[in-house]
Order: sequence, then C-alpha cells, then structure tokens
Amino acid sequence: MKRLLSIALVSMVVLGVLAGCAGGSGASEELSAAEVGERIEQAVSLDDMKQGDLEKLQQLYHIEPEQVDDFVLFTAESNVKADELAIIKVKDANEVDIVLNNIRQRIEAQAAKFQNYRPEEYFLVEKHVLKAQGRFIIFAVTEESARVEEEFGQALK
Repeated sequence: MKRLLSIALVSMVVLGVLAGCAGGSGASEELSAAEVGERIEQAVSLDDMKQGDLEKLQQLYHIEPEQVDDFVLFTAESNVKADELAIIKVKDANEVDIVLNNIRQRIEAQAAKFQNYRPEEYFLVEKHVLKAQGRFIIFAVTEESARVEEEFGQALK
C-alpha cells in the first residue's frame, strides 16, 4: 500500500510540473506586446516619453512591418535625451536575431551620439537592457531599466 501511495504521489508531482511548464510557454505566446507594455507602464513612469508608431519603429531600428506581429514604442520627447522603450513581438522566432542586430546598431549610434555630448545620457545608453524571450524583444534605455527588465520577465512567465 505504501509503495502504491508513493508511486501515486510521485506521478502527481511529475504531472504538476509538466503541466506548469506547458502552461507557461503557451500563455506568453498569447500575450501581445501591448499587454506586456501595460504591465511595464504600471511599474515605471513613462511620462517623459512619447508613444511611437510603425514609421518611427522602422526609422529607429530598420525593422520591416512583415517582421512584426505587435509592438509598443516610447521615445524621448527631445533628441537630447536617450530614453527609449521598445517591446516587439516578432511574427517568426527566426526573425529575433535579425531584429536584435538592428537594435544593436541603434545602440551603437546612440552611444556615439551621446558619448562626448551628454555623458549622463551616454551612461543610460551603456546601461541599456536588450533581451529576447521567445518571440518577444525588450529594449530599454531609462533610469529604470532594471525594473523594466524585471517586469518584462514577470509578464512572460
């Protein structure tokens, strides 16, 4: 009887773990970039930024509309500030590396722009967050980059 109970208990634990793992990946696939963005907006202030559109996304990161399933973009209100937040959900996971490389080019350009001109903004660019999880990409240049990264991870769990 003890052996049967032990087997049943182990089976339930294994099934619970497997169900938890399966549920996590599917749930993040159903999320939109807007939903992830809303969670981040609740945690950090984006008051000093303005929302960007598809044209701005293409201009800054050279991303083609066909690559993007959904996105949220915030940029600084002035070109003397480095603040940016982009949450991008690509249509195909194979596009993630391409989009990451495009964003890296933006980071290099911003670093060169601010390095000698505005050191405090250069510091923010250097402390950026650029991360991919599944089909989602987050890029954040802000004083609250660590908090943005944390909320991004929590939203996709």
